[in-house]
Amino acid sequence: MADKLFAGGMKALAEGGQELALELFSEAWKEAPGHAGVAREFDGALIALKKSGDAAYDQGKWESAGKRWMETLRFITHPAANARGYPFTRGEVKAKVDRLSASLMEKALTEYRRGGVESAIADWKTILSYDPSHEEAAQSLRTALKQLESLKKMPPGK
Repeated sequence: MADKLFAGGMKALAEGGQELALELFSEAWKEAPGHAGVAREFDGALIALKKSGDAAYDQGKWESAGKRWMETLRFITHPAANARGYPFTRGEVKAKVDRLSASLMEKALTEYRRGGVESAIADWKTILSYDPSHEEAAQSLRTALKQLESLKKMPPGK
């Protein structure tokens, strides 16, 4: 079973699906700890995932960048990972996520204060799409959704 999972991971990797590849590699490792193929391919897949997050960020695709960096953080502690051999540290990736979240929070709050409630909501949802535990974004979203609902209930012209 582990070899089949590993083969699926290699197929996913060939198609650019680093997250799926890492999931399948993790499952193969669980079935056969120390699996030679996983040990050989895991690090390259994780490095590629982090790089794809960087590329998404450079293209202004905040949600994709955040998701890929969060997955990098999740997999960097996997037993098959050799983090000492990576051109980045866990702390550096975490800092990228934190900077992205701070930037989106600032943008959302600016929009919200200008009356752009729906735009602010979209930014808070973006943060929560890659970091569901971001309490400040969650609280801001709840507040903005309540305000939006209240605004919709107001009669026109008020």
